[in-house]
Amino acid sequence: MTSLIACLSSGKGSWAHVSKLIKAEDWEKVFLITNEFGREKFTADEKTSFILISDRMHINDIVNGIKSQLENQIADTQVAVNFISGTGKEHMAVISALLQLGLALRFVYCDEEKCIEV
Repeated sequence: MTSLIACLSSGKGSWAHVSKLIKAEDWEKVFLITNEFGREKFTADEKTSFILISDRMHINDIVNGIKSQLENQIADTQVAVNFISGTGKEHMAVISALLQLGLALRFVYCDEEKCIEV
């Protein structure tokens, strides 16, 4: 079973999309890359963990923070990734951290009917 890693940050309607994506599949685990506001305001289930970052952090600090919080948390060799929400800086940090952890990436999103791999 695959784990989902998604940014939960900026973008009109993006939180609804992330919520739909979480519910669309039976993910092993869900990791949301977000800030303190996202952790406080987003309703998550017991499979969901928050990885806290700040847009004021240097990108290398974001990468290292994501890596340290994901180490030994993912049993598979690949993860599903969604970037509907967030900024380019956040997306670059996530990709860098996941590749440094040796994980393969599978990009996913939801349309009106189902979850799709792109």
